[in-house]
Amino acid sequence: MMSVVPIPQRLTAVTLGCRSVANLRAFYGAIGWRENEGSDDTFTSFTIGTVRLALYPIELLGAEAAPNEPLAAASSWNGITLALNVAARTDVDQALAAAVNAGAQRIGLPEEREWGGYSGYYADPEGHRWEVAWAPWLTEFE
Repeated sequence: MMSVVPIPQRLTAVTLGCRSVANLRAFYGAIGWRENEGSDDTFTSFTIGTVRLALYPIELLGAEAAPNEPLAAASSWNGITLALNVAARTDVDQALAAAVNAGAQRIGLPEEREWGGYSGYYADPEGHRWEVAWAPWLTEFE
């Protein structure tokens, strides 16, 4: 009988496969994020709370994580969203406006959600979807 090895319940890094690390590096810098030491146009990372967001060339990431699979078209959505919560409802609109001003594409308008909060989406310059959300019961972001 095989023993089960527990997998820790945590997320330490999210890596975005990028067609241009340099362009996304500039975008995330334009929205005010500070990159980690050692970042350059071939690999960039940002520490977001306890999670590291990494930008890595999609061809190299694909060779590691999806060998023998074709890359998705640049215009197709991959079914993944990233989210960040803000402290106040009005912060959703302000954060979305800042992202659009830095080069993001607004995805619809922010709205009241059935789960009780308010959120909206943007796509970074390569189409990675971000949700900016306010949840009235979360106070850790104040």
